Amino acid sequence: MPLLRFDLIEGRTDDEVSRLLDTVHRVVVEAFKVPERDRYQIVHQHKPAHFIVQDTGLGIERSDRLVVISITSRPREQEAKLTFYRRVTEDLEQFCGITPNDVMISITTNGDADWSFGNGRAQFISGDL
Repeated sequence: MPLLRFDLIEGRTDDEVSRLLDTVHRVVVEAFKVPERDRYQIVHQHKPAHFIVQDTGLGIERSDRLVVISITSRPREQEAKLTFYRRVTEDLEQFCGITPNDVMISITTNGDADWSFGNGRAQFISGDL
């Protein structure tokens, strides 16, 4: 936890996807102070015609390297989120060649009762976590 979903335009190699996921996970661990094995990532690849992400009038140019990261998480401090946004774009550019204009991030917050990691239990409430 958090749960990250990555939406990409199809055509990336397995190595590119692995590098993307590893890079973002390092930032999640650092910015959100989660354990190393707290890793939940799902990748969806889309045909170009099925993936439209504009810029809300901000003048941001997109390419076929666009990555949309949707995060579902327990509440996080604003400073941690701002650090996450900055570090993800820096690291994706450095390690994956994805420019900051091709990274869109959205965080949705939920609570302890909204998570079950398996076995029919709400581990944040039961005290397992």
